Amino acid sequence: MSAEAIAIDSIREDHIESFHKALDTVSRERKYLTFLEAPPLESVRTFVLDMIENGHPQVVAVAGGDVVGWCDIRRYPQPTHAHCGTLGMGIIPGYREKGLGTRLIRAAVGQARDRGFHRVELHVHADNLRAIALYEKVGFVREGVARDAVRIDGRYIDSIGMAVILS
Repeated sequence: MSAEAIAIDSIREDHIESFHKALDTVSRERKYLTFLEAPPLESVRTFVLDMIENGHPQVVAVAGGDVVGWCDIRRYPQPTHAHCGTLGMGIIPGYREKGLGTRLIRAAVGQARDRGFHRVELHVHADNLRAIALYEKVGFVREGVARDAVRIDGRYIDSIGMAVILS
């Protein structure tokens, strides 16, 4: 399936189970996310419904009715940080290197801009060069490194903080 044939949509309640499966698939790779497995389905359902209800940007890539990727931006709740959001995303194996990451992040950041966000930030594992290149391609700038911030299977990984200002 070509990347163009894969729809990018705002997440809906009927996507939750498939999103949970995609989140679990990427989590279990144990190298891209802070999750090592997806939280329980009901926790993910609560998260997604809260994202929808509160207008936080969350888009999904859907192929053959299944979620194969996502990008979400959660606004910070504190009034002093409410102009900012934190971005999370993932794409399941077999759908990477097809331009979906660019389409997902541009859709989510576009929604953030439309909803009055001023800053979107993220943390990426320093060894995830493909993701770092994507973030830089769409305008994110490196702001710092947290040394040994992540530990997976006994291995420490630096985390790079990046952000984009939406003006």
